[in-house]
Amino acid sequence: MGNDFTSSLRPAIVMTILFAILLGILYPLAMTGIGQAIFPSQANGSLVRDQRGTVIGSTVVGQAFTSDRYFQTRPSAAGKGYDGLASSGSNLGPTAQALVDRVEPDVEKRHAEGATGALPADLVTASGSGLDPDLSPEAAFAQVARIAHIRGMPDVQVRALVSTHVDHPLLGFLGEDRVNVLALNQALDRAGTRRGQ
Repeated sequence: MGNDFTSSLRPAIVMTILFAILLGILYPLAMTGIGQAIFPSQANGSLVRDQRGTVIGSTVVGQAFTSDRYFQTRPSAAGKGYDGLASSGSNLGPTAQALVDRVEPDVEKRHAEGATGALPADLVTASGSGLDPDLSPEAAFAQVARIAHIRGMPDVQVRALVSTHVDHPLLGFLGEDRVNVLALNQALDRAGTRRGQ
């Protein structure tokens, strides 16, 4: 009986070590190498750099824009806000009083900034990950008047800037129309501002 156990144990140990090396080391290294060769930007986090080469964000991870001179992203429920280590939504349902209490100040703030009428939901509610880098076109257009006023730009120019940054669904049906907020804010800076600002 002991001989049967030993003869059964040896292949199990060998297979465990073999698959640990294959799936724990070789496969990840191969996928990393393929990713770096074919999609280097995406494999390294889709980082965005400024003119000096400093990383200022990522096209796939949302971030807070604290200045009123910029389009604002969705609120974040990830940690203390846009914390990749605490990525999650609030898990509050539409009838939760805690959600209502959290959203009401954001609605008042947006209306104080000049937004009128019903606000797009993504201006005042967090995404499932808390790290969404995109807004709906409606949410971006709702901020045009504020941006134009603060930067001293014509509304038409800011609205056209938003329109040119609307990304459409992949293959025409996968996803929704969206605007990447970081890319839009970079274009806004390039478009120029009122003198003295």
